[in-house]
Amino acid sequence: MHIRLLCLPAALLALGCVSLSTVAVAQNVKPPKAQLWMDVSTGSMAGMPEMEMPGGLGGMLGGLMGGGGGGGSAGGNTMYGTARGMHIMPPRVLDIALYNRLKPGAEAAQAIPPGMRMGERLPLVPAQPVRETEPTDVPREYQRETPRGRILIYWGCGAEVRRGQPRVIDLARGNPADFGAAFAGRYTPDRGARVGPGYALFPNERNRLSLGRDSSLVGEHQVQGEGVPASMKFTLGAAQDLMPAIELQSSGRPSDSIALNWRPVTQARAYYLHAMGQTGNDDMVMWSSAETPDTGMGLFDYLPNATIDRWLKERVLLQPDVTQCAIPKGIFAPQPGAREEGGSMLRMVAYGSESNFAHPPRPADPRAPWEPDWAVRVRVKSHTMATLGEEQGGRSGRGASASGRGAPIPPGSQDTPQPPAEPANPLNQLTNPVNILKGLFGR
Repeated sequence: MHIRLLCLPAALLALGCVSLSTVAVAQNVKPPKAQLWMDVSTGSMAGMPEMEMPGGLGGMLGGLMGGGGGGGSAGGNTMYGTARGMHIMPPRVLDIALYNRLKPGAEAAQAIPPGMRMGERLPLVPAQPVRETEPTDVPREYQRETPRGRILIYWGCGAEVRRGQPRVIDLARGNPADFGAAFAGRYTPDRGARVGPGYALFPNERNRLSLGRDSSLVGEHQVQGEGVPASMKFTLGAAQDLMPAIELQSSGRPSDSIALNWRPVTQARAYYLHAMGQTGNDDMVMWSSAETPDTGMGLFDYLPNATIDRWLKERVLLQPDVTQCAIPKGIFAPQPGAREEGGSMLRMVAYGSESNFAHPPRPADPRAPWEPDWAVRVRVKSHTMATLGEEQGGRSGRGASASGRGAPIPPGSQDTPQPPAEPANPLNQLTNPVNILKGLFGR
């Protein structure tokens, strides 16, 4: 026994030496001399032909649906930040931001492959300063101290409402924290460019070209400009290319279960669906395809690969081989005696991969410092919108995917539809969530 006690401190010391020797050494990582962000997004309206919108209305619509707008100026077909939101016109959006620490704010250019069909290079122009506006008094019609009504939260795919649903948040109690809790949920920290002074952007006032139906980002890209490392070349493959448009079909009335199905989307790592609508004078209903009671308002953005994998395991997102879902029966049915039918809107996103490039590569030795000359982050996604209760044919444009590389159309369904005499206005088919929220606050 005495010998064992004497040996015990020596054994613990040995274990301590082993644990100290295996402690990870934090690598000294410095920011790259030049960093480029590329956000690529494909948007559509289910069942509607692909359309282009003149002027700045495409960007304005994207703003209403949650799109960004930082750093760009309005006008043209698009503005920087549109790729972050829910856009449908133009249907394909490319946002590029460059921050060059060696020459902040200097103009640059990005040489692009011929398959993009946007010329030989895209100008990267310094971000325009944001004008500061003077604060103004809130109009009396918006001065409402207490919201009213309820938010009813449902979740999960299935024809019937599950036991324990909905989660009800009563806003009429007048506790502002309740409203905040309704929209609190999962989200991922922003990994995009935090545009400000020193950044150079595309699109800009000099060039607002949009990606075409047959455009492809595959090939070699090179960033050029004063202070930009000469080695800043990278090659994009199929994983970083434009994703096809989501071909979503829906059937069923709001009083019934609404069936949703879609074709597999090339490059998709996961799917997520979310619907919201006003079913009565004061009630708003929110539903998501997740298996967790989350409002899901923070999920309509680019997600890192690790986050997608984790949320797939937690059943927040749908697996990439899933092609159908159902909204529970009657949750969006108008309530009897409602002053007006608020309408309901569905949004769906297919998450692509996030890809990172850097030169020189990160050293394998964690004790070696790493200061890359340049780094590039490319993110891709595809999304669509639909008005619930209206049969959606699910085709975008001529029935093909955005890049022409989607799933094949079944035999007998390849007839090209004739355009209507008067093209439908997609603005009339959208339910603006801003209007729904205003209804809860007396507007």
